[in-house]
Amino acid sequence: MKIDLHIHTKTCSDGNLSIEEVFKEAKHRRIDLMSTTDHDSISCQERAIELASQYNISYIAGVELNVTFQYPNGDKAISLDFLGYRYDIGNEELRNTLELIRQHRERRARQILEKLNAEFDQEGIERFTEEDLKNIEDSVDGVFGRPHIANYLVQKGIVKDNQEAFDKYLVKCDVAKYPLSLAEASRLVRNAGGILVHAHPNDRNGTSLISITHDLDEQTKIIERHMLEYIDGVECWHSRNDAKTTAHYIEFAKKHGLIMTGGSDCHQKPILMGTVSIPDWVAAQFRQ
Repeated sequence: MKIDLHIHTKTCSDGNLSIEEVFKEAKHRRIDLMSTTDHDSISCQERAIELASQYNISYIAGVELNVTFQYPNGDKAISLDFLGYRYDIGNEELRNTLELIRQHRERRARQILEKLNAEFDQEGIERFTEEDLKNIEDSVDGVFGRPHIANYLVQKGIVKDNQEAFDKYLVKCDVAKYPLSLAEASRLVRNAGGILVHAHPNDRNGTSLISITHDLDEQTKIIERHMLEYIDGVECWHSRNDAKTTAHYIEFAKKHGLIMTGGSDCHQKPILMGTVSIPDWVAAQFRQ
């Protein structure tokens, strides 16, 4: 059985393939159970359910929520990602909150552009105008974020690639994301009949507990002290996990009776769907 419970689309997030192309590729790769987990968006879920039925693929409704986590022993809040599964896609409160987050993303993008213009003024670079903002917005298929601005900086020849865009401008010119707390994310998903899973807790290249500590034991102590009441599971298999990380989080999940999930976190750059080896029994957890 081939399982992938962490996939992003271009239609509703920052993937590189549309929702239709994602399911076509999933069928080609013989994926049996999957979930699309777009960032702070469930707008594609109805279409995903239709396509899953069309391709005869078992499907679980998904979403990836970015949470502002206030670590009590730290001096500032950090960003962490959590996966919501098996919720009611028609839940009004969840939909309304995600709409507020979408609106905040658009305001945030405008504020980032204002900060960019201040940098451009110092460097003698022509300022971005409303037309530039419209051009960036027109390039967005899913959720508006900094990667779209980075792409435009490359397109305009201001930087050579996306990495330089972040290193030179977008880290310095960042604006705070919507302040969704872990408690609120948990309440929203659970009230919609779903479960909340801590995503890629040891992801060296992503939003993870590594921003606090690289030590796996310390990571799970943080979860025990500050997260257990809010989560139902942990993502144990991930495309950037090493064997030690996966084994550590499986043992941790078993100790606390948590659901264990896994996925490629595929943004189709390159296409990783179905490449993570996930045991068949993971699917059984969702049938209970």
